[in-house]
Amino acid sequence: MKLSILSGIAVALATTGVWAQDESSNRVAVETDWNVFVESNPTSCWLTSIPKETVNTRDDRVVAVRRGAIQFFVTFVPSNGAKGQVSFTGGYPFAPGSQVGLAVGGQTFQLFTDVATSPEMAWAASTGDDTKIVTALKRGAEAVLTASSARGTKTKDTFSLLGFTAALEEAEKRCS
Repeated sequence: MKLSILSGIAVALATTGVWAQDESSNRVAVETDWNVFVESNPTSCWLTSIPKETVNTRDDRVVAVRRGAIQFFVTFVPSNGAKGQVSFTGGYPFAPGSQVGLAVGGQTFQLFTDVATSPEMAWAASTGDDTKIVTALKRGAEAVLTASSARGTKTKDTFSLLGFTAALEEAEKRCS
C-alpha cells in the first residue's frame, strides 16, 4: 500500500515540475534550506531540499557524472493518511536490490528502493521508520544519504537541516 501511494506522489511531483523546486508556482514557503509546496488536487504538502554537497565515486575515485534532480522530501497527503513520509530521489536509477543509507546525528537508517516501479526514488520502509527519521531530522544539523547507481557509481549527498523543523511545521499546518 505505502509503495503505491509513494509512487503516485513521485509521479505527481515529477509531472508538476517540483523536481526543479525554484521553478514551481506552488511553493508557499522557504525556511532557510527547505522549501514547502502545496498541491490542491489531491491535497498534498511536502518540504524538500537540495544537497549542499555531492560526491560521486567509482572504484574509490571521485568522478564527474551527470545526475538529474537530487532532492530529499517529507510528504503529507491527508486523503491517503500520509503524515510525514520520507523519500529521496538520487537523480539516477538505483542499483537493483540496493538500499539508500541515511545518517543523521549519529543515527543510521535505510531507505528502500523499487527500481521496477520508481527507479530513482527511495523511501522509508514503514510509518514507524518515517517517524523515527523525522525526529532525527528535527534534532540534526545535516543528513547524509549514500547510494549506488545501476552503473556502479557510489554517491554521497549531504543536506543541510537548517530550517527543516520550521518547514515541517508549515507543511503539517497546511495539510492537517
